Amino acid sequence: MSKVYFIPITDYDKEELSDIALELFNEVLAREEMELAREIPIKVHFGEKGNTTFLDPSCYKGVINRLQELGVAPSYIETNVLYRGSRTTRDSHIALAREHGFTDLPILIADGDHGEEVMEVPIDGDVFESVKLGKGFAPYDQFVVMAHFKGHATAGFGGALKQLAMGFASRSGKMAQHATVNPVVEQEECISCGACVAACDYDAIELEDKAFIDHDRCVGCAACVAACPVGAIRTDWGAEDFTLRVAEYAYGAGKDKDNIYISYALNITELCDCFGGPMEPVAGNLGVFCSTDPVAIDTACIDMLQAKEKQPMFDKGRETLVHAEKLGLGSQNYTLIELKR
Repeated sequence: MSKVYFIPITDYDKEELSDIALELFNEVLAREEMELAREIPIKVHFGEKGNTTFLDPSCYKGVINRLQELGVAPSYIETNVLYRGSRTTRDSHIALAREHGFTDLPILIADGDHGEEVMEVPIDGDVFESVKLGKGFAPYDQFVVMAHFKGHATAGFGGALKQLAMGFASRSGKMAQHATVNPVVEQEECISCGACVAACDYDAIELEDKAFIDHDRCVGCAACVAACPVGAIRTDWGAEDFTLRVAEYAYGAGKDKDNIYISYALNITELCDCFGGPMEPVAGNLGVFCSTDPVAIDTACIDMLQAKEKQPMFDKGRETLVHAEKLGLGSQNYTLIELKR
């Protein structure tokens, strides 16, 4: 049975969060008898431009300092996004990261200037025979995966598995995961402003009397959903295998890696940190979790959230947990070890 270490917290105090993550990191190193590589990238999310609830870089400081004390060379690592925005290309992505305070370590954009640097990892899944990841991940066998646990429009929730799946995927890999998820236009709500047409990188939206999305061209990136000023474009939840695709990409990214996962269940919003605007939390803060098992840590987060809120929030994400466990990435059976401070 996998172990998940946990420290509860109700207030978002950046310095305290850094200390808590460090305590959990040290506990996992000791109890799991972890050996560390000489170079370890830290997988983070820099937050989209305009987003206010992404994890502040000060939350990572304690772990970064500890790695350096142990003779490890850390860096930040991320991939470019599929939709048009400030994180679409390497240069603009790094510029936004620096603007958001990620200035203390080198930044690696693993899939190149425009997502062209790709490596394929065989997985023999139900959907994919291989997954397309950023080539810059190839030199490393170990990562510290820092995740902000929150909701996600199509995956149900984002956590450790989402960091592996979308976070390690090249642009082509992101497109492969989104291939069966398409937004739809509520015709009676459309104001024919053209914002969605301007936001679409794939010429998938036509505007006559109302906007219309050509699903043969649409890759499901949801840039139009964010661009619509009246909320007339919504995700079509009819896709049957999106959560399976996420699980298989997470498996491809995480297999044979000696990773440590740290998840911050704080500022829990309905949408993910790719949303380019402020959001209000939809649940109370839970705390910080740490494990060597990405399936277990995500399961612990969703279990605690639903127990605290007494409702099945973000429940669609459990489909990903089931398939990831089936693939052998981790276990939904875990022991929660709460540390006293």
